[in-house]
Amino acid sequence: MANITDVARVAGVSISTVSYALSGKRPIATATKTRIAQAVNELGYRPNAGARMLAGSRTNIFALTAPMHEDTHPPALMSFVLSVVTAARSYDYDVLLLTEGEATTGLRRVASSSLVDGIIMLDVTVEDERIDVIRQLGLPTTLIGIPHDTEGLTCVDLDFEGAARLAVGRLVALGHTSIGLMGHAEALYERGSNYAPRFRDAFLAAGSDAGIQTAFHTTVASRAGVEDSLDGLRAQLPGMTALVLNCNENIHGILLEVLREREVAVPEALSIVSACSSFSTDHFLPPMDVIPLPSQESGRRAVELAIQQIAGFTDPHVELIAPVYHRKSSTAPPAASATA
Repeated sequence: MANITDVARVAGVSISTVSYALSGKRPIATATKTRIAQAVNELGYRPNAGARMLAGSRTNIFALTAPMHEDTHPPALMSFVLSVVTAARSYDYDVLLLTEGEATTGLRRVASSSLVDGIIMLDVTVEDERIDVIRQLGLPTTLIGIPHDTEGLTCVDLDFEGAARLAVGRLVALGHTSIGLMGHAEALYERGSNYAPRFRDAFLAAGSDAGIQTAFHTTVASRAGVEDSLDGLRAQLPGMTALVLNCNENIHGILLEVLREREVAVPEALSIVSACSSFSTDHFLPPMDVIPLPSQESGRRAVELAIQQIAGFTDPHVELIAPVYHRKSSTAPPAASATA
């Protein structure tokens, strides 16, 4: 079934131009409208009736629900918020940010007042209480994250499982056979966060598939917390020569400081890969190999999918963004021994 992306591609215009032409929200050049109409006819594209009715009664506002928790890392969260806001503005949409702890209250409030055209969800948990509300409201919604039950939902997220396999695969290719994973704080996993367990489980599975030794430890963003995690991993993996970091920026910096004090050279004695990071790793010494968390791409795609739902151009589905590995200076073949 053709969607708005197909129409835009055939007509040689942007998705937003197609949306404006079909909704009548903005004046579009006659020649452009003709190309869009020809593409619509050629592809047999048909928006649904509900979307056509919405065209005349839009508020041009998205609700962005992003509850703040004790374990929320504000810089990472705000990178997603900024990406959503920036993408929304390109479609002449404003964003209403909902950060209250009782996440369902704000959603019901804005829906009952017909204040928004659609919803974008951040910080999705495996059994997210907002999902039932979303299904009841029936508003166009995109989740940045993947809950356990995706039936009837539109989701976009980094392929965290693929990112874990990529990190392990790169290190195994260098010759590492004992790899530790330093994860987020334990509270994040207990709360049911979707992305952290996905990465952890895939990391351990990838190690098993490769026939190597792996271990996982949660990490608190403090000197004592990082040392406890590092020592815990070393106790499980006495021969550990590589470490994958799936945690916040502060932990990265503390770890490197601890390793310098212990005279553990990176990457000669310990290779490090920063996985699913929303921040640059270029400022670390040495700059860390990284699999970035594509917050800008995730936010942009979430908005595109919400716009397509409003216009009736897409069906519920899950989209995974392929991970990309950036080689810096923090990995090397394992030395004869490592004493972290």
